[in-house]
Amino acid sequence: NASNTERVRAVIPGTDITAERAVIALQGPTARAVLGRVAADAADVGRFCVREIAWRGAPCVVAGTGYTGEDGVECAVPAAVAPDFWRAALAAGAVPAGLGARDTLRLEAALPLHGHELGEGITPLQAGLSWVVAWGKDSFTGKAALEAERAAGPARRLRGLVTGTRQPPRADAGVTADGEAIGFVTSGNFSPMLKVGIALALLTTKEGLSIGDAVEITLERRSLAATVTATPFWPPRRKAA
Repeated sequence: NASNTERVRAVIPGTDITAERAVIALQGPTARAVLGRVAADAADVGRFCVREIAWRGAPCVVAGTGYTGEDGVECAVPAAVAPDFWRAALAAGAVPAGLGARDTLRLEAALPLHGHELGEGITPLQAGLSWVVAWGKDSFTGKAALEAERAAGPARRLRGLVTGTRQPPRADAGVTADGEAIGFVTSGNFSPMLKVGIALALLTTKEGLSIGDAVEITLERRSLAATVTATPFWPPRRKAA
């Protein structure tokens, strides 16, 4: 797992390959320095900015984005030059990492994943993403429902859970408090940085849960004690969420 090695000299969390292009992402504290040895203009693309560049004569689209909680750059390169780009990145010092490492990093950063923390039936308010909603727009699909939910307060909310053991919680595991069902795990894994199991969970707001409260995660054969915690899990936030 890339998060085990000095928070990554540079990480390539896998490729998204189509018939026409491959997306190669370099992520980590020194990702831009490594990428600069491959394509200096790509390394200069700012955070959340997108730019077209040429690499060895091939048109590429570069975005200052990623899904690891670290700084980084995602490079969409033509499939024909993708192997050469990959080899150049490795020669420059990048360390290969697969989607499993990427998912561990995004969970430690408490970044929502579609199909888990995002998707049908989960509103932006429940996922803690009200800041991405254009509340000032005259209209959009679902605006009335979201405004009603915002006025009443969401019935459930995405929260962080941390266990006291290395056993990882798993998605869809139930969560209880004082014997009462209060929600379910949306994503769970072992955190290499914290050395314990962590999880994101959609929990009811009716119980008035606060940071530090004790809950239990229902596993197949036993329950796992957990504590409601501030997110992101890593780096730890210094004040309660």
